Amino acid sequence: MQKKINVRKLAVSAVLGGVATVLMFLSFSIPLIPSFIKLDFSELPALIAAFSMGPLSGVVVCFVKNAVNVIFTTTAGAGELCNFLMGVTFVLPAGWIYKKRKSLKGAVIGSLVGAAVMAVCSLPINYFISYPAYSLFYGLSTEIILGMYRAINPNVKNLFEALLWFNVPFTFFKGACDVVLTFLVYKRLSPVIKKLTIA
Repeated sequence: MQKKINVRKLAVSAVLGGVATVLMFLSFSIPLIPSFIKLDFSELPALIAAFSMGPLSGVVVCFVKNAVNVIFTTTAGAGELCNFLMGVTFVLPAGWIYKKRKSLKGAVIGSLVGAAVMAVCSLPINYFISYPAYSLFYGLSTEIILGMYRAINPNVKNLFEALLWFNVPFTFFKGACDVVLTFLVYKRLSPVIKKLTIA
């Protein structure tokens, strides 16, 4: 019985991963942030999976969407790796806290903690993986990248400072958007997911 339930959860996670893949393609720029930094809501299905089926299901959704998107990669998978790592740092703590405390308060706390962890982790992930990949595959030097940040804030001194003042708050904002959307749709989707995952 347990094996059957796990297979069902895996199948539903894969379907949510497909939805996340589509949402990942629907990215767009926002004001006050360099145009190459895109906002998307592809963590939304992963957070729903983490709440309804457990944190590992959220990780599966993050893996599926990036495994599909790596087919279209222009950074030899570095961008997808970073997206996967940041998604995991979001849904794992959020799903784990909600699993321990299944209430509205637990969901709120878990979501906000997950968004905060993802925001903090975005700094080393971008600094050591994303931006070196941009330099290697797009021929963008650090000075060119900094120039894009300085066009918005001339006081940015180095890449670390740029990531701290731009990317970290942006990543938290992105996570917060996913949290709000999750709370708007979760009540309607949760019963459906439960029916699909329980034999």
